[in-house]
Amino acid sequence: MKTAVLITIGDEILSGNTVDTNSNFIATQLKEIGVKVTSIFTIPDDENAIVSTLGKAFEVADVVFTTGGLGPTKDDITKKAYAEFFEDELIFSDKVYEHLRAYLEKRNRLWILEHNKDQAMVLFKAKVFMNHFGTAPCLMVEKNGTFCFSLPGVPFEVKPLVKDQIIPFLKEKLSLEHIVTRIVSVVDVPESILSENIEGWELALPKHIALSYLPIGTRVKLRLTASGSSQEILEKELETEIQKLIPIIGENIIATQEDKIEKILGELLNDRKLTISVSESCTGGELSRLITSITGSSKYFIGGIVSYATEKKIDILKVNPKKIEEFTVVSEQVASEMAKGCQELFKTDIAVSTTGVAGPGKGEDGKDVGMVYYTIRIGNDETTSKLFLPHLERIDFMHFVSQKVLQDIISLLIKK
Repeated sequence: MKTAVLITIGDEILSGNTVDTNSNFIATQLKEIGVKVTSIFTIPDDENAIVSTLGKAFEVADVVFTTGGLGPTKDDITKKAYAEFFEDELIFSDKVYEHLRAYLEKRNRLWILEHNKDQAMVLFKAKVFMNHFGTAPCLMVEKNGTFCFSLPGVPFEVKPLVKDQIIPFLKEKLSLEHIVTRIVSVVDVPESILSENIEGWELALPKHIALSYLPIGTRVKLRLTASGSSQEILEKELETEIQKLIPIIGENIIATQEDKIEKILGELLNDRKLTISVSESCTGGELSRLITSITGSSKYFIGGIVSYATEKKIDILKVNPKKIEEFTVVSEQVASEMAKGCQELFKTDIAVSTTGVAGPGKGEDGKDVGMVYYTIRIGNDETTSKLFLPHLERIDFMHFVSQKVLQDIISLLIKK
């Protein structure tokens, strides 16, 4: 299998001010064509550090990526480091300059052309991939059979460069094996217990099929990855292995194809022609965001409301004020009334509600941080659950609860 090393350049990443999302994206794209990332380095904006790390990468990798350090400012020194490492020189490219001029003119920013003129300086030995969403092109240099790509750092520039230009280039240049992946989603079984239950099946897997355990909330994703010369044969082999697995843990499997819980739910709702609505409090709209992140969700998602204020739970969802007074707003009873009110408001087959304390302080009614109740109504059937997640920070809490709610909807629908 071909290997890759990723190098992220930038003081802002080392300081924690900027999150490196580029490495995750590039690694995912490479994995799909059979190139395995073996190392990821994060280094400062320092010429010596770049040269040194490139040296380490070239000792072990077939493909090297650097991201960052290609802007028009004087502290962007990646191209200088490349020139030193590859014993090359920087030259002015009329072709890149004209591309830059057209790019800025199209965006009514031609007045900054001279300020960005240094972006047209490229390595003499480099192949240039034009950047259609920014000013810095991608430079590729080959040395001793290893391809090295110098990418800008802005994610919305990196993604099209990698996906539309670099990946097709690598597929053409490298002799790559086919990589086929399947995800089996398992719920209501702790990872340690699951591992024991399927040990015999796992040990019997062919050597070219690898298994990974990927816990996400209370779900465990079993990722099967097969590599070989024939994609068709690999797909059949994975299906055969999954069919062997189903009798062992079948009742706990909610999907054998899709990865994301929101996609699994969307396909299930589409297949059964069901509609859904949500009434959120402590999840702050995260449930609605997840559901509507899927293309075509308008077929089944009718609407939602973030009824954060207690009075809006009463005014819009018709929650009985006496229930709030007696049981508090973070309670099984209020979650139930929120779901029922949501179902009546949006006229959907399914309605869900969340009410809890995301933190960092206690709720108005004194409930502890991390307490949450959620109700799922499917037709007239209703299930209310309780979670206590005091260890999670606010955003993580919202995401965990939303994932768990969607997972529970799927489990309930499968059992029907």
